Amino acid sequence: MTLLILYCATIGVFLCLDFLGLSYLIKPIFERDIGPLLLDNFRIFPAFVFYAFYIAVLLWFVSVPALAQDRSLWWVFGNAALIGALAYGTYEFTNFATLKDWTSAMVATDLTWGVFLTAVSATAGVAIARAFS
Repeated sequence: MTLLILYCATIGVFLCLDFLGLSYLIKPIFERDIGPLLLDNFRIFPAFVFYAFYIAVLLWFVSVPALAQDRSLWWVFGNAALIGALAYGTYEFTNFATLKDWTSAMVATDLTWGVFLTAVSATAGVAIARAFS
């Protein structure tokens, strides 16, 4: 039951925060720099696959070990930030290296957002799971 609470809490926080971040931080910069490449409506299935898998990996490497070993929330935050930097950094720096219209502003904004989003979501998920356990 704790694992289900952990997953639902983490993905819930992640989705709520990412909706805000994508709407107000990321979208304006991406529209400015690569607007013609963006879809009018995002594709739901690939988004679902990414979110479901990303949160599962985050739980595997950070949240479940934190619960099993009674790690601090600072430990969760720091390790989740590393996962966020790896994931969002891979995406952003690969695009920056290979796509002509990718900008340093896009890299900095999305990378920073991904690190923050991942760290906060994992930390909140662990805190909520502990509260209900």
